[in-house]
Amino acid sequence: MNKGDLNVSGLPPPREEPRTYPPGAGCAERAGIMWLEILLASVLAFVVYWFVSRDKEETLPLEDGWWGPGARPTAPEDESIRPFKVETSDEEIKDLHRRIDGTRLTPPLEDSRFHYGFNSNYLKKILSYWRNEFDWRKQVEMLNRYPHFKTRIEGLDIHFVHVRPPQLPPGRTPKPLLMVHGWPGSFYEFYKIIPLLTDPANHGLSEEHVFEVICPSIPGYAFSEAASKKGLNSVATARIFYKLMLQLGFREFYIQGGDWGALICTHMAQMVPSHVKGLHLNMVFILNGRILTLFLVRHCPRLFGFTQRDMELMLPFKEKIFYRPLRESGYMHIQSTKPDTVGCALNDSHNRQIWGGKQAGLEAALWCTRGSAAVWFCFRRKFSLDDLLTNVMLYWTTGAITSSQRFYKENRGQLFKQDRVKVSVPTGLAAFPCELMHVPERWVKGKYPRLVSYSYMPRGGHFAALEEPELLAQDIRKFVGLVELP
Repeated sequence: MNKGDLNVSGLPPPREEPRTYPPGAGCAERAGIMWLEILLASVLAFVVYWFVSRDKEETLPLEDGWWGPGARPTAPEDESIRPFKVETSDEEIKDLHRRIDGTRLTPPLEDSRFHYGFNSNYLKKILSYWRNEFDWRKQVEMLNRYPHFKTRIEGLDIHFVHVRPPQLPPGRTPKPLLMVHGWPGSFYEFYKIIPLLTDPANHGLSEEHVFEVICPSIPGYAFSEAASKKGLNSVATARIFYKLMLQLGFREFYIQGGDWGALICTHMAQMVPSHVKGLHLNMVFILNGRILTLFLVRHCPRLFGFTQRDMELMLPFKEKIFYRPLRESGYMHIQSTKPDTVGCALNDSHNRQIWGGKQAGLEAALWCTRGSAAVWFCFRRKFSLDDLLTNVMLYWTTGAITSSQRFYKENRGQLFKQDRVKVSVPTGLAAFPCELMHVPERWVKGKYPRLVSYSYMPRGGHFAALEEPELLAQDIRKFVGLVELP
């Protein structure tokens, strides 16, 4: 016996009996540890969520800006509303045909389908249709079916379409609705939904809600003048569109948007909540603090307020929340860093046609089907080539590709800065199942506490107004009805 084995009394320490456990105790201990880990992780996630989601301020500041060339003039800006008409010419069409004729395509890999980008074999068919069958003059007439206007705001010519109801029920006034597009979209996205909102009686809908629709072009897109200075981001655009509504005589109005339009409209609601009667979205930008809870959701979704439909749309998390957005957002990184580099190539080369097919076509196809294997089906069933090429032509004829891509760089680094500012106006979300990423109702309520309508849409994707105009119109009408309940 070693001296160190004696206790203070000089006697050896008492002998310990081996510990015994009842049957199953090991499993119980492991289960207890697992639940302890879940509890600690939940507390940590809640602390992080609380910290990043605290209200930073009640509203965004309503500032001012000048985006025209040179210094701001001392004379007041001309705020008159001027009629505008879309036009084309023989020279414009001949130049387009010459560039299409000069297109050089790289053959695709065998059996690559659309996994390496837009399949050049299918692109040949699009270019052939564009060159030989697409009638741009006819599409220009169609674009002029609705009234176009321009006005000056913060040094820029801002273009918009303004459609009033052809008829109103006695004693009714139309509800002003601002609808904002994204990239690579345009005001044309809304052409199919406009008659459903402004003339519901002639489309099998009730006249309970009749709208007066305003669809502006984001500065630097289509016929809206591009900024001459750095910094024109989604917040500045929200302010410009708010001023547009004031110049049109609207003090209270509804707003709706997806893609960049969702962010711009959200900023309008954060900036001038007393003027926004309701905010309807078909996409939301929410990330801060929520992603941390995902690794716990699979085990106890109800604890986090997730429904069975949420789980269907989000699982597997690794693919749908991380890999897919990363795989489908390469263009976003390019445009957020070097928009002018890629813009120069696209703006002055026949390769621009490839951009037209890839971006306005492929993205629309991918984001309405969530799978490149279904691109052909989506092209044939969801979108007509006339629709896609009309949208492309609005970039081509206006030379707007570079300025439209700059919007990504201007918003880089501050995209989610306003995520802590809660939206205090009534809000509705149409959650289309094939959006780039599904956002559960619980997450939406964290930023939009007055969420009065959350709809799981039966079908459709990112370009909802163009792809499923009837479904989107119905959800807008349902949302407005809830907002205006006595």
